[in-house]
Amino acid sequence: MTLEAESLVSEHDCLLLDLDGTVYRGAEPVEGAVATLTGLGVKTLFVTNNASRGPGEVAARMQRMGFTLDDGDVVTSAQSAARLLASRLSPGARVLVVGADALRGEVSGVGLRPVRSAADGAVAVVQGHSTRTGWDDLAEAALTIRAGAWWLATNLDDSLPTERGLLPGNGSMVAALRAATGLIPDVAGKPQPAILHDALTRGRFRSPLVVGDRLDTDIACANAAGLPSLLVCSGVTTPGDLLAATVEQRPTHVAPDIRSLESPSASTRICQQPRWRVDVDGAVVTVLSTGTADEDDGLSIIRAIAHQLWQVDAGGGGGMPVICAGDDDARRALAASSVSTASVVLPRGSSLGLWR
Repeated sequence: MTLEAESLVSEHDCLLLDLDGTVYRGAEPVEGAVATLTGLGVKTLFVTNNASRGPGEVAARMQRMGFTLDDGDVVTSAQSAARLLASRLSPGARVLVVGADALRGEVSGVGLRPVRSAADGAVAVVQGHSTRTGWDDLAEAALTIRAGAWWLATNLDDSLPTERGLLPGNGSMVAALRAATGLIPDVAGKPQPAILHDALTRGRFRSPLVVGDRLDTDIACANAAGLPSLLVCSGVTTPGDLLAATVEQRPTHVAPDIRSLESPSASTRICQQPRWRVDVDGAVVTVLSTGTADEDDGLSIIRAIAHQLWQVDAGGGGGMPVICAGDDDARRALAASSVSTASVVLPRGSSLGLWR
């Protein structure tokens, strides 16, 4: 595959790719993902908050989907959690594990002793995603946490993108324990930057790019680590969600899916867009077409609004503005991106102090 010099991927020597919702949904690859990631010519590392599978199992599963990768290309929140546990606990310390066998294996691998019962006297509880987590598991964890054990979650993703839709993620199970104990766990995976630092120890990289589908984990993690990011709208986050992003959750680029890695960098960057004019007046954003007929992936209007909104609200806390379509082109573009709008009728010859 030959990449144009100005393509987004050509500007980076390492891709730190999320999995669920970014590369695949459940057992199905995201459309175009296999072809895009074949022969990119840059190091690709898969960084997942899902602690239910070990790196070898993840790699084998992806290979069956058609992806090319090795076990060492997979970085999981279970690995980061185990390293964090080992850094704070004595060798052989007992850790109550709420999660899959993959998480227990990582805990054992760093010299700690996984247990299942509050009666075992664990000094820590680690909680990761598992479809088999039940009331008994949460009860043992609640008792152990209430007894004073350190509580560590691999991640707080409330939902998990699958081919069937969004299903409960580890954060939903963590929420049950928060309600039962009144406490909040530490977090090992995204949005904490340690998992990206762990990934980047696997080579020498000068310009990595984080790619993911969630603002609150993938993009927040990239910002915490000081790295540029690409938000893809193939999983959890919608274009409308982006417009309400807090400062900590604002990406560098946004695109429909990872096929845009091969697009020109300028076409995915959140910046001024020749096709749109945007005015921000408090919490009201008005957008109009300039009449420029540039090639568009459907998100240029979102990039234009986000850019101007964030210029005005550079240090703010986000919150969804009122989006007004000033003409039919803007109304159609916003409808196509599933952003709810109000209509604005502009008097002939009027000026709203529009920004371009």
